[in-house]
Amino acid sequence: MAVKMRLQRHGSKKRPFYFIVVADARAPRDGKFIQKVGTYNPLTVPATIQLDRQKALEWLNKGAQPTDTVRRILSFKGVLYLKHLLRGVGLGLFDHAVAMTKFQAWHEEHEANITRRSDEHRKKQRARKAYVPVVKKVEAKQEESSEGAAEAPAEA
Repeated sequence: MAVKMRLQRHGSKKRPFYFIVVADARAPRDGKFIQKVGTYNPLTVPATIQLDRQKALEWLNKGAQPTDTVRRILSFKGVLYLKHLLRGVGLGLFDHAVAMTKFQAWHEEHEANITRRSDEHRKKQRARKAYVPVVKKVEAKQEESSEGAAEAPAEA
């Protein structure tokens, strides 16, 4: 039986919300599944992803094939990197403690980058909201000055 990790759509029209599930490849998209591994909400900024790393890693080791979108989600959350490190442990390249240390260092750096990006996004949003009224005021002043300039030659 071919097993896939994929998204199962929920939510109303134009308001998607997804479950990350492990399902038989022959089952329909929103149909029967074997196990729910997490959730994905693309509407929030940044997108909200809740994932059980242990379950996902277990299914990847069993041979479940993720779809392209789920592969990107797993990569973003570090599951694929953890699988890579644990493969190195299995080959005897380093021990489990070193692998976990590397993963923790990557995870902390990754979380810092996410926080920095979301802060930058919030600053841009605030600047954009503050910029719109200023533009309208400038346009209104330009219209007033152009109307005044149009009336001056008519008087002459």
